[in-house]
Amino acid sequence: MKQNITVVSLGPGDPELLTAQSMNAMKKAKRLIFRTAQHPVYAALTEAGVQSTSLDDYYDRYEDFDEMHRDMAKALWTEAEHHAVVFAVLDAGTDGAVRELRAQQPQDAVLRILPGVTLADACIAQLPGNLAPIGALRTIPAEDAVTAAADPTTPLLITEIWNRSLACDLKLRLCDVYGDELPTVLFPSTVKTNRKPQNIQLWEMDRLHTYDHTVCLYLPAVPLQQRTRYSFQDLQHIMHQVRRQCPWDREQTHQTLRRYLIEEAYEAVGAVDEGDMDHLADELGDVLLQVAFHADIAESAYEFTMQDITTAIVHKMLYRHAHIFGNVHCDTPEEVADSWEKLKKAEKGLMSQGSVLADVSKSLPALMRAEKVQKKAAQVGFDWDTPQDALPKVHEEADEVLTELQNARDPGEELGDLLFSCVNVARLSGIDPEQALKNATEKFIKRFSAMENLIKLDEKSLKDLTLSEMDVYWNRVKAAQNRAVEPSSPADWKR
Repeated sequence: MKQNITVVSLGPGDPELLTAQSMNAMKKAKRLIFRTAQHPVYAALTEAGVQSTSLDDYYDRYEDFDEMHRDMAKALWTEAEHHAVVFAVLDAGTDGAVRELRAQQPQDAVLRILPGVTLADACIAQLPGNLAPIGALRTIPAEDAVTAAADPTTPLLITEIWNRSLACDLKLRLCDVYGDELPTVLFPSTVKTNRKPQNIQLWEMDRLHTYDHTVCLYLPAVPLQQRTRYSFQDLQHIMHQVRRQCPWDREQTHQTLRRYLIEEAYEAVGAVDEGDMDHLADELGDVLLQVAFHADIAESAYEFTMQDITTAIVHKMLYRHAHIFGNVHCDTPEEVADSWEKLKKAEKGLMSQGSVLADVSKSLPALMRAEKVQKKAAQVGFDWDTPQDALPKVHEEADEVLTELQNARDPGEELGDLLFSCVNVARLSGIDPEQALKNATEKFIKRFSAMENLIKLDEKSLKDLTLSEMDVYWNRVKAAQNRAVEPSSPADWKR
């Protein structure tokens, strides 16, 4: 027989709100299956002698709702091979199992979805006038709302908050977007009581005594200026607005913003070094602002859009993580790095190792670029075995610098070779040369400040001392620091 499934929306709970068509379909059904028996219509039809079953046992058997919906649909289509099926759900428009019925529908099968009063219809009808949506309304089941992208600019109705655990997960998600104190409307269960909407703050949504598939929550739209939390889409909206209304923002270009992108990236790195996560979040926001700024400039010039940016990086992540999204097998971080380099080389069409070296960005800081070039040369075995093997090259390059100076020639090229050889030793020692130079600079500043304080204690001035005289103070500071002495007062430097 041809498979035939009719889907009925049960709505908020009152049997009187069912259409005559839906009621007749259920009463005449050869095989009536409720998604859940936890609904007033199930009890009313059972009392009237209508035979039916439910899929409640699926909730105990599954943790993954996508998998549960797929298996529900599969079971329903299998049942429809023997009997015409009427499947009763709260709201056919948002139900995951109904979505799967559509996806799995056999070629010759019939799937009919009857119109009816939905859970959303009943909730909207009970909203107070000052909160009722005007225009668009987004309706989404609670299971999907936990992970779905939030949009506070559109009123939101969340249906089927069927247990307290789900309500808790949902509260954490929503409070992170809307803030704890947003005025909302909670619609309690209609299974055993007449539903009366409750005006609550968002943080109270998990305080009900009873949760089932008829519990809903309504969140009004929140204007941008009234929010306490913001999304990436909000940042894009603000950037779009300020670039059209602010004289300074309007005249910026990719080139004029170049220095700010570099500065913000370095400030974010500084926050990482500090270990202050609040500061890091703030600085990463500044970096993100630069991305949004460039995207808006480009979009207004028809160059590219933010979606082009995210599409490019997602494609890159999917391609270069073939051990996750493809058929490449990697067990260790080293194997992952090797796979990444091979895929990157193929992606960019780099046919020789020389082209791989040349591909390292010229915009990188010099020490960082030198290290990356050396690492890529090492991929084909062009490298020292140990830092001890590389160290004589430093002495050799230092001698060549000395020769250039003694002959009154420009030592610039040889100084570059000296720095490059120092990077080799640092890399082979497992030390970041950028960080090593940064630490040395900070150490110099600290010692110089301590030397200056020591000179002031002797009632002298830096500008009045010769280099040899300053060197005496410098060595005293250095000796104290090497003894790991932390002076509690300036006088301690005289020990």
